[in-house]
Amino acid sequence: MVEVPEALLEERRRTGADCWDELWEGELHMAPPPSGLHQRLGSKLFVVLLPLAEARGLVGSYETGLYRPGTDRDYRVPDHVYARPELATERGVDGPAEVVVELASPGDETYAKLGFYADLGVGEVLVVHPEERRVELFVFRGRSAVLVQGDDAGAVRSDALGATFASAPGPRLFVRWEGGSAEL
Repeated sequence: MVEVPEALLEERRRTGADCWDELWEGELHMAPPPSGLHQRLGSKLFVVLLPLAEARGLVGSYETGLYRPGTDRDYRVPDHVYARPELATERGVDGPAEVVVELASPGDETYAKLGFYADLGVGEVLVVHPEERRVELFVFRGRSAVLVQGDDAGAVRSDALGATFASAPGPRLFVRWEGGSAEL
């Protein structure tokens, strides 16, 4: 939606429906609320990843705006953002996060956001598919998103978090790090 009536924005703010809205270079993208499965898995994953991020000096946020510095008209709202403390502001995160986590929903715009993340200088994007507990890890080489190939077992490693992610039948998602592991 390019021409957004102020009354619509005010109504969305008043009712809380705007918490998933994003502005893409001034264009409004209104996402529906995430499913229960999406929210439950995202919450469990946040509980696991937050201490790992904090141990590396990062701050973590859940469903927080990731802003292009210098504007309030270009931001995305990933499920998790892990960034250096100096980038955390009252409105969200201003600038390149070290890691962004997107839980993909059917028909959403997860992959369309990769260009924005590359432009911003995000280090890694972890895409999680809740139904299959499948993960994809993207790193950026310049402005190109590169899908990290899994090891022989299909596991991918986030260097920024110091964690390895692997899917298994069930479906299950395993997160492993030095000194610990979790099954989601």
